[in-house]
Amino acid sequence: MKILQGALMRIKPSKEEESSMRTKVDGFLKKIRRNLKGAKAVLGGSGAKGTWLKNAGDADIFVCFDYKKFRDKSDLLADILEKTLKRSFKNVQRLHGSRDYFQIREGHFTFEIVPILSIPNARQAVNITDVSPLHSKWVRKHARYADDIRLMKQFCKSAGVYGAESYINGFSGYVCEVLVIHHKGFLPLVRAAAKWGDKVIVDPEKRYSKKNILLELNTSKTQGPLVIADPVQPGRNSAAAVSPEKFECFKEHCRQFLKRPSVPFFEEHPVSAEAFRKKKKGNLLAILDIAAPAGKRDVVGCKLLAMFEQIAADLTRHEFKVTGKEWSWDKKKKAQFYFMVGPKPLPKERVQEGPPLEMEKHAEIFRKKHDATFAKNGRIYANVKRPFTTVDGYFTSLMQDNPFECKITDVVVE
Repeated sequence: MKILQGALMRIKPSKEEESSMRTKVDGFLKKIRRNLKGAKAVLGGSGAKGTWLKNAGDADIFVCFDYKKFRDKSDLLADILEKTLKRSFKNVQRLHGSRDYFQIREGHFTFEIVPILSIPNARQAVNITDVSPLHSKWVRKHARYADDIRLMKQFCKSAGVYGAESYINGFSGYVCEVLVIHHKGFLPLVRAAAKWGDKVIVDPEKRYSKKNILLELNTSKTQGPLVIADPVQPGRNSAAAVSPEKFECFKEHCRQFLKRPSVPFFEEHPVSAEAFRKKKKGNLLAILDIAAPAGKRDVVGCKLLAMFEQIAADLTRHEFKVTGKEWSWDKKKKAQFYFMVGPKPLPKERVQEGPPLEMEKHAEIFRKKHDATFAKNGRIYANVKRPFTTVDGYFTSLMQDNPFECKITDVVVE
């Protein structure tokens, strides 16, 4: 399909870019190895698998510690590695995770350095990250699907479903890789996904019987719509992070692509004020500029998402009609929230529902609390003054009394 060839040309690194990447990684590994003892530093992630996309701005480095020597010191690996890194690099940032890891920036490129135990078998893993090189090894066995995997990753980015972080709950790079390999290509995967039902089970290594797979995998991790029996880690669902919303979104993206295949299905569509303005249709558009706090990306993303959802819920609670909402984040310091809201001001008063009249004590308490009460259909009600009648009023108040950790730097309602 020519469309796939055209899309691939846009996302596959050129030979020059691959050479440049190798030079960066080799130089970085050389610096680490200079002071590294009792461990081995290797390239990991999509770089090791050969499935990375053009213009990648980061690379994963795994520092593999000898299993026999360090298996009882798993909690100390980050401390040991930190000392080594600080002897070779100036700006070492430690990030908290199931096992702490590190970030080092060199120019515009970011290296994530992860300490792991070197294991030949996933059953020996002390931490989930210990299995990562085994994932890479499994994917490399199917290197013929590297370009199909690239297409899948970009396709998911276009659909807004790429990333297993808890503020996204989408398809991780590894899930994309496993799905493509299992279906023997990108197009066969898309055709299959377009017909998926509410629950899909994928078992690439055919380890389980269809009847028993949900019983044999970790039950708490099989509640989602997509279950992928990890090909190298028995008992694990690789797709546990995928939410029903992102699952449905991916299926719909597949259906629409099959109806009218085109390159735009592989293009990212950043959320923007301009895109919302085109859909306003007489509604008001509130744009909030948010200062994201420093911290681990997943944690900061969750804070932003929680804030966004709380504001949306507040607008609805105050009876503003929210007709559209979205948020964006540059993964650094700036985020924006967009809320499309009905244009009409609300009445100055609203009707507050009280208890049934037969609950005399509660009804009496309600009467004392409110001035203008009335009865209707066996229940007591009151007319109460609204705190806000306009969206401007709500956001002005929110700016003045912001209960969230993330600072609101500006609000525009247009």
